[in-house]
Amino acid sequence: MIAGRAATRNSLQNWLKLAFAGLMLTMLAACATNFDASVTRFQSQLPPPGQSFAVVADDPALRGGIEFGQYSRLVAAQLIRLGYVEAPSVDTASMVVGFSYRVDNGHSYTSPSAFYGDPFWGPWRGGGFYRGHGGFYGAGAWGYGWYDPWFGGGIDSYTIYTSEIALKIDDHATGKRLFEGKAQAASTSNHLPYLVPNLVEAIFTHFPGASGETLRITVAPEKAAKR
Repeated sequence: MIAGRAATRNSLQNWLKLAFAGLMLTMLAACATNFDASVTRFQSQLPPPGQSFAVVADDPALRGGIEFGQYSRLVAAQLIRLGYVEAPSVDTASMVVGFSYRVDNGHSYTSPSAFYGDPFWGPWRGGGFYRGHGGFYGAGAWGYGWYDPWFGGGIDSYTIYTSEIALKIDDHATGKRLFEGKAQAASTSNHLPYLVPNLVEAIFTHFPGASGETLRITVAPEKAAKR
């Protein structure tokens, strides 16, 4: 009788482990479709809609590039959506919009299980890389993480890339800074055609935002990253 009860209990525990693992895999897959960015913005009094603007490259290395032209169109489209008008040239613009973007060379990380420290669940927490020590750790600035002691033993290696865009808006006549902001993200992709559109969308979410506030903004990309 005791042996039968023990077998039943072990069978139930194994079933719960498998069911829980399946649930976590489903949640992890859903989470991986989202793009999380940390957005910080500062502003003074922005001109009312109807004013003209021109987007320029803040980084000299980006000036005149076809790639920069493609991404600057994303910024221009967001400003037009807000009611501003694109000027035919910088000389005729009321506002000069400085724009730049970058992604670093990445940093390699290892973890003792497929779920422990997963980059989509919790690469950043409160501004730094974070590792859990068993069970769930709560939602911080960069989401949830999960470590399941039932499924240890292996070593996972992955590379985390930090990407960033910066946006500055100056009054052309006076040179006064009207707005400045950054959107940053940590991800396993270094593919700029995937990263930059998401970061642009993040920085313009609830634009211009509260001055000095840092937000975590989740954007659902239309397409998965292509490598």
